[in-house]
Amino acid sequence: MTIDNRIQVVLIDDDPHLRQALSQTLDLAGLKILPLAEAKGLAAQLERDWPGVVVSDIRMPGMDGLELLTELHAQDPELPVLLITGHGDVPLAVQAMRAGAYDFLEKPFASDALLDSVRRALALRRLVLDNRSLRLALSDRNELSTRLVGHSPSMLRLREQIGALAATRADVLILGETGAGKEVVARALHDLSSRRNGPFVAINAGALAESVVESELFGHEPGAFTGAQKRRIGKFEFANGGTLFLDEIESMSLDVQVKLLRLLQERVVERLGGNQLIPLDIRIIAATKEDLRQAADQGRFRADLYYRLNVAPLRIPPLRERGEDALMLFQHFADEASARHGLPPHELQPGQRALLLRHTWPGNVRELQNVAERFALGLELALDNSTPEGSAGNRVDVVSGGLSEQVENFEKTLIAAELARSHSSVRSVAEALGIPRKTLHDKLRKHGLSFADSAASAHPDDLD
Repeated sequence: MTIDNRIQVVLIDDDPHLRQALSQTLDLAGLKILPLAEAKGLAAQLERDWPGVVVSDIRMPGMDGLELLTELHAQDPELPVLLITGHGDVPLAVQAMRAGAYDFLEKPFASDALLDSVRRALALRRLVLDNRSLRLALSDRNELSTRLVGHSPSMLRLREQIGALAATRADVLILGETGAGKEVVARALHDLSSRRNGPFVAINAGALAESVVESELFGHEPGAFTGAQKRRIGKFEFANGGTLFLDEIESMSLDVQVKLLRLLQERVVERLGGNQLIPLDIRIIAATKEDLRQAADQGRFRADLYYRLNVAPLRIPPLRERGEDALMLFQHFADEASARHGLPPHELQPGQRALLLRHTWPGNVRELQNVAERFALGLELALDNSTPEGSAGNRVDVVSGGLSEQVENFEKTLIAAELARSHSSVRSVAEALGIPRKTLHDKLRKHGLSFADSAASAHPDDLD
């Protein structure tokens, strides 16, 4: 038999009068409790991810509080255990703190002291389990979702499209903003295809000087132009049997676009200065951050090349459209950076989570990866166009309006983030924010937020 996950506090004390008094204190505070007279057998009833905390007296017959702490932490070292001590047990309690106890309360103690400690422990437990679930989600993925992290509908759809297109011979046009991960998608298409054992050649057309772009792409024969002393194999020919990824295709000149269109249609390449047509078995994956249809209308891109490329388009959603994928990606990159630098992983705090969800990520995944790297190194969680937040040790985006308006905006963002993460549970949101339920209801009305969308699926106790 396991203890219900709705139980927030397991209270253990062999003194029935004290146990009843403490139970009433916790119950009046709106907490769901399970009072027990002994500690024996408790660990076996708690699942590793049980979302509550344990409050236990130290001196009890049978298993005492220290033995219970050892047994519970052998199962989950991050489970908060609060110990109650008599006056003469303070040295013993200090020993327990060193062994991993969350807190200890010396008898007699005020009810507010118990409630404050329990609420802080519950907030910590929620944070630990949230980060644990993020890491679990990151580790329990197939090969494609390992590369393209996220559970948002747009990312699920993108992975489905990649899986469907990878097995075909179709050329692909990838559409995405700067830093969205266009090369990651292109490599996934290659590695999941029958060409995986062939070469993957990536070239950024925007980084090539106009004077060398044709030579780089198509190759040249000796004497084709001044300085061409020997034959050069171009990128298209080098990628024969595999995939060529051509990024920033919008930057190619119209002359080069004509040659690319011919290559796409005929699957042959002719080196500069040569007469031989070289057949190619090649897949072209092009990528752009611009609207090529608009560029074609403006005469900056060939319309026939656009229609030839646009047979199989793949749009990568910008990070600002992917909701809590930002948190999962951030944790993924931060854990990778911590491992790479030999550092212990850092845990995201609730305010930091809200900050990441609020940011618009103009640099997309590339920007997020850099921020995660700094976070893993223990540096300030700083975002572009931001100002210091002060005591939280973070930075927040600059918004219009005075201090009062900025505080209001941040409060609304923080509540909305907790609302989404807690599946519209009034109780859990209030506890995470450390405010009474009535205060939460008042702030929901103030900011125009609502539980109505998911009230039908909420637990009855969540909606009072």
